[in-house]
Amino acid sequence: MPDPVLLKAAGGGRFEKIGAYARARRVGPFVYVAGTTAIASNGLLHAPGDTYAQTLFIFERIEQALADVQAEMRHVVRTRAFFSEIANGGDFVRAHGEVFTGIEPVTSGVAAGLTTPGMMIEIEVDALVHDTQGNIQW
Repeated sequence: MPDPVLLKAAGGGRFEKIGAYARARRVGPFVYVAGTTAIASNGLLHAPGDTYAQTLFIFERIEQALADVQAEMRHVVRTRAFFSEIANGGDFVRAHGEVFTGIEPVTSGVAAGLTTPGMMIEIEVDALVHDTQGNIQW
C-alpha cells in the first residue's frame, strides 16, 4: 500500500493534465478534492439542468477520489458548492443531507459561472483522515 503521507489521484477531468493538477491530494491526514462536476467518463454532462442528480453523481466521483488517496466520505469536514443558479441550492442541500447524514461537514455555496450549458453545480471537499474516535491518522 502506498505511503499516505503524500498521495494524489487523477479523476480523468478534462483540465487535469493540461492544468497540471490532481483531482485529490493527500498530505498526511489532510485531503483536498478539486472542484468536481457532473461530466461523466464519456465526456457528456450527467443530468443536464438537474442540480439534485448532478450533486449525487458528483459525490460518487468525490467518494472515488477520496478512496484513491485512502480516505472516506466520513472524513469530509468541509464541502463547497458553486452554483450556476443559486436558486437551486435547495436541491444541493437535500442531496448533501442524504450523503452526509451522521457526518455533518460544514458547507457553503456561492453563485459562479460554470463551463458547460446545463452544468448546475461544482463541488469541492476537504477531509481530515481520522479513526472512529476522532484521532488523526497520519
